[in-house]
Amino acid sequence: MEQDKTKSYGSALYTLIIVFFFWGFLAASNGVFIPFCKSHFSLSQFESQLIDFTFYGGYFIGSLILYFASQFSKVDILNKLGYKNGIILGLVISAAGALGMIPAVASGSFGLILTVFFIIAVGFSLQQTAANPFVVALGPPETGSNRLNFAGSVNNIGALLGPIVVGFVLFGSASAKIAAADVKISSVDNLYYILAGLFIAVAIFFWVSKLPTVTSDEEIEASTKANTPLFVIFIAFLLILAADPISKATSIPSQYFVYASLAIIVFTLVGTIFAAKKSSHGWGAMQYPQLILGMLAIFTYVGTEVTIQSNMGSLLKTPAFGSFSESEIAPYISLYWGSLMIGRFAGSIGAFDLSKTTKYVLYVLVPFIAFGLVLVVNAITGVDVSNLYVYAVCVAILVVAFFIGQQKPVRTLSTLGVLGMIFILVGLFTTGRVATFSFISGGLCCSIMWPSIFSLAITGLGKYTSQGSAFLIMMILGGSIIPPLQGKIADGSNNLIAGMSGIHFSYIVPVLGFAYLTYFAWKVSRELQKQGIDLDHVEAKGGH
Repeated sequence: MEQDKTKSYGSALYTLIIVFFFWGFLAASNGVFIPFCKSHFSLSQFESQLIDFTFYGGYFIGSLILYFASQFSKVDILNKLGYKNGIILGLVISAAGALGMIPAVASGSFGLILTVFFIIAVGFSLQQTAANPFVVALGPPETGSNRLNFAGSVNNIGALLGPIVVGFVLFGSASAKIAAADVKISSVDNLYYILAGLFIAVAIFFWVSKLPTVTSDEEIEASTKANTPLFVIFIAFLLILAADPISKATSIPSQYFVYASLAIIVFTLVGTIFAAKKSSHGWGAMQYPQLILGMLAIFTYVGTEVTIQSNMGSLLKTPAFGSFSESEIAPYISLYWGSLMIGRFAGSIGAFDLSKTTKYVLYVLVPFIAFGLVLVVNAITGVDVSNLYVYAVCVAILVVAFFIGQQKPVRTLSTLGVLGMIFILVGLFTTGRVATFSFISGGLCCSIMWPSIFSLAITGLGKYTSQGSAFLIMMILGGSIIPPLQGKIADGSNNLIAGMSGIHFSYIVPVLGFAYLTYFAWKVSRELQKQGIDLDHVEAKGGH
C-alpha cells in the first residue's frame, strides 16, 4: 500500500471508523428486528432467519462479484476505483437500501424486506473491502494494526448500542393506548430515514474531504481452479433461498435442502484441500491447507457468533426462559454484543508496548470496566440492570481464559473453543437465567477468535496473502447459512426431547461450531509445523 502523504490523517480516521460503527449497529440490531418481522409477517423461525441469510449473503455476493470481475478483467477494480470512492459508492448503495425499507415494510412483503437487507449488505461489503486497507494507510504502517483495533472497538460500540436503540425506537411506545402495529411500522420508517440520512451525510463528507490516495501495485494472481469451488459455494448459498419453494413443489422436507447446502460448502472446501495437494498450479491461495481450513473456520466462527443472538429473541419468549415480551429482549441482545466488546477491548491490550505487569493488571481490569460500560448504556435507557450483575462471573471466567491463552493464536482458539462448548452445553442442560447467561457467554468466547483465525489462515501464504484475505472475507457467508440452519432445527424438533422446546434444542448448532473451531486450532498448528513455521511468533492482530 502507498499513500500520497506520510502524515497521519486523524480527522479522516475518525470519520472513516463511522462505517465500522454502522456495520456493528445494524448487524447487532438484527437480533431485535428479527422477532419484530417474525411477529409482523407471521413467519416460521426458519423464515425469520432469512434476514441474516440475505444480510450476510450480501457480503458474500458483493465480494464474489468483485473477485470474479477482477479475475476476468485482470485489473484490481477496487484499486482502480480507489478506496475512498469505493467507500462512498458503498455508502450510497446502503443508503438506497435503507430508504427502500420504508416502502418494503408498507408493502407487507417479506420478500421485499429481504431484498432491501441484501442491498444494504452489498453496500457494506464494498465499504468493508475498502475501509480496512484505508484505515491502515491513514498513518504510519507500524501502527496500522492499532488503528484497526480501534476501528474494531467502535464496531463493537455500534453492536452494543444497536439493539438498545432499535429496541427503544420499535417498542418504546408499546405500552401506549395505540395500535402496536401502527407504532412499530412508523418507528421502523423513522429508523431507516435516519440511517439513510447518516449514510448519505458520511458519503458527502468523504466526497468533499481531502483524503490520501491509497493504491496497491500488487498484481492479480491467476487462480482459475479456485473459480469452480467458489461457484459451487454460490449455488449452495442459493439452495437455502430456494429451500421452501422447492419443498412445496416436490414435497421434500425443506430442512434437507438446508442441510445439503451446508454439506456442499464443507465438502467442496475439504475436497479442494486434496485437489490442491495433487497439483498446486492454478489454485492460487487455495493451494495452502491452512487457508482452506481457515475459510471453514471463518465460516463457522461468523455463523456461530451470529446464530447465538439471532435465535435468542425467540428463545427468550419461551416459558422456560421467562416468556419475555419483544420490548424486554433488547437488553439481552445488547449484553451479547457487549460481550464481544468486553473480549475485544481486553484482547487489544497486547497491541500496546506495556510492561508485563501492566498488561496483567489490565487483563483483569479492562473486561470489568467494559462490562460496566455495557451496564451503564443499558441503565441510561431505563433498563433495570440489577438482573445482569451476576454476569460478572462469566466475565471473570473470560479473564482466566485470557491468561491461559497468553495472546497465542492456537492456544487462544483452543481455550475459547473448549470454553464455548462448555458454556453452550450448560445452556442446553439448564433453563432460565443460568441458561440465558450461558448462551450469552458464547459472545465472550467469540470475541477475539477472528484475529486468531485470520492470522493462522494467512500465515505462510507469501504473495498470495492478499488473495487469501479476500477468500476469508467471503466466508462471512457463514452468518448467512448457519442461522437459518438453526432455525430449521428449531422448527423441526419441538417434541424431540421431552420438556425442551425446539428453539432450545437448536442451540446444539453453536456447540458443533465451537467444536470445529477447537479442531481447527489443533489441525492448523500441525499443518504450519509441517511447513516449518514457528507458531510462537505468529501474532493475532486485527479484529472483526
